[in-house]
Amino acid sequence: MKMKFDIIGKRYWWFALSALIIIPGLISIAVQGFNFGIDFTGGTMLDLKFAKPVAVVEVRDALKDYHLENSTIQLVSTVQVEKAPEVFIRTRVLNEEEQRNVLAELKTKLGDFDTLRAEKVGAVIGSELTRNAVIAVIISWLLMIVYITYRFEFKFAVAGIAALVHDILVVVGLFSLLRKEIDATFVAAILTIIGYSINDTIVIFDRIRENLKTHRKSESFQELVNRSIWQTMTRSIYTVLTVLFATAALFFFGGETTKNFSLALLIGFTSGAYSSIFNASPIWVTWKEYADRQRLDAKTKGAK
Repeated sequence: MKMKFDIIGKRYWWFALSALIIIPGLISIAVQGFNFGIDFTGGTMLDLKFAKPVAVVEVRDALKDYHLENSTIQLVSTVQVEKAPEVFIRTRVLNEEEQRNVLAELKTKLGDFDTLRAEKVGAVIGSELTRNAVIAVIISWLLMIVYITYRFEFKFAVAGIAALVHDILVVVGLFSLLRKEIDATFVAAILTIIGYSINDTIVIFDRIRENLKTHRKSESFQELVNRSIWQTMTRSIYTVLTVLFATAALFFFGGETTKNFSLALLIGFTSGAYSSIFNASPIWVTWKEYADRQRLDAKTKGAK
C-alpha cells in the first residue's frame, strides 16, 4: 500500500516545527514567566448587597472599564436565579484607591448597595497544592509508562509521554507568550488535554502493533508505520474536529470566565492531534531504528 504522503520519512521536519513552536514559549517562560490569576496570587473579595437585584452580566460589564471582567462573580441566593441583590466579587488585589473607584463605578451603573465585606483574601491554589498537582501528574505519567510498556513496549511508552510533554509545553508556552491568565480552570484544562492526547496516541500505537503481527518482508518498517497512521487518520480527524467544534463554541459563545479554559483546550487538543500523528510514532520509529543499528553494529564487530 503506497502512501501519497510520507509522514515518517519527513519526521525531522515535524520535529523542527515542534521546536519552532516550543522554543519561543520556553524563552518567554524564562524571561517573563506566567500571568498568574487570583487563584494563585490571592485577591480582593467584595460582598455587596444591592438595593435591587442585578445580573452577573451587568456586574461584569460595569467592571470592564477597570479590566476586571475576568473576575469571579457569584450571585447569593438559595435558588438558581438570573438576578439577585447580593453579589460576591473575587478579583485581583485592589489598593484602596482602586477599590473606591470600582465601588463608585458599580454604584453609578447598578444603583445603591451596602458593602457587607471588602477584604484581601489568600490564594485558593497555594504553592503546596500546586506542587501536589505536579507530583500527581508525574506519578500518572510513570503509571502510564508501566501500563503502555506492559501492553506494548517501553519505547512506545516513552514516545507517548514525550508527545504529552510536547502538548503541555505548547500550551503553557503560548499562554506565557500571549500573557493569558493562568487560574484554576487552566489546571483542569491541562489535565483534560493529557487524557485526550494519550488516548489518541494509543489508538495509533495499537494499529502499529496489529500490523507488526502481519508485517510483510517486502514492506519496509517506515512503510508499515506510515500505513498504520493513515489507517487511523480518518478516526483522528473526526475525533479532533468533534472536540474542536464543541470547544470553539464554548470559546466564542461562553462567558468571560471560561475564555482561558476553552482557549487552553483549543490549543491543547490541536497540539494533541498533531503530536499523536507527527511526533509520537516518528519518535518511536527513530528510537527503534537507532536501536536496530546499534545491535547490527554490535553483531558486525562480534563477527570480526
